[in-house]
Amino acid sequence: MSIVSVNTKAGIQTAIAAASRKTGIDFNYLLGQAQVESGMRANARAATSSATGLYQFIEQSWLGVMKNHGAEHGLGWAADSIRQTSSGRYVVSDPAVRRAILEMRSDPGTAALMAAEHASDNKAALEDRLGRPATGTDLYMAHFLGQGGAAKFLGAMEQSPDRIGASMFPAAARANRGIFYASNGQPRTLSDIYARLAGKLDQGAAAVGATGRASDGFDDLSNGLDVFGAGIGGAEVVLGNGAVDSDRHWVETTLAQLKGSRPGSDQLAAADPFTRDTVNPFRPTPETARLAYLMLAKLGA
Repeated sequence: MSIVSVNTKAGIQTAIAAASRKTGIDFNYLLGQAQVESGMRANARAATSSATGLYQFIEQSWLGVMKNHGAEHGLGWAADSIRQTSSGRYVVSDPAVRRAILEMRSDPGTAALMAAEHASDNKAALEDRLGRPATGTDLYMAHFLGQGGAAKFLGAMEQSPDRIGASMFPAAARANRGIFYASNGQPRTLSDIYARLAGKLDQGAAAVGATGRASDGFDDLSNGLDVFGAGIGGAEVVLGNGAVDSDRHWVETTLAQLKGSRPGSDQLAAADPFTRDTVNPFRPTPETARLAYLMLAKLGA
């Protein structure tokens, strides 16, 4: 019996599901972001910046989110080692500790948790400024342009969707020409750019077994269950009498991982022999057995 490594696609999906369950950030969004940013590769490194890991955190962004949320996830030693200077820069005095903290960007479980916490912070800030629920695309816009840039972009798009994006964000346009300009050199409007980012998220999520659209709002968590149920022969998942609202989200993310492990469950599994052979649902691994046990325990079975 083989044990699924945390660095396989199934293991990475499990880590993302755990982060989704702990933070409430949509599993499909986190999955899509990971695929777009790194191709679901935990050890990915950018050639032109310090961006590293599943979610391509640059050093300062990682130190910042670790400072703010590390202690919540048993990483108080890391959070306590990070100090913010008067200029806003995050520093760690001990070089060895700094290196250890930054190396955690390549750990899927830690990276997914910090990405989810970062998205949660952005979600709260954007909803406060925009006065409406944030979508997955809104959160990716905050990842792309920063919190302030995203609020500026989204506010302007509501008022003038046909405004040219490059004129508002010239530096971002120079660094990301493919986002701000069409292949013929025509500058894209704000609504065009938004749609392009939404498409990237959804395509990325679909490529790795998402249960729904990564770009959507986060208020209908039953869709993932319905989609997954169809994928396993229309089976219905019924929550027990003792279940609470958050249990539906937990079940959705957990089932998504079991789906990602099933042979032939989607086009990716059909095309990827490694993914297909790694986990056989009729010969459970410790990983799938643990997921099943936790699901039954959560539902009061």
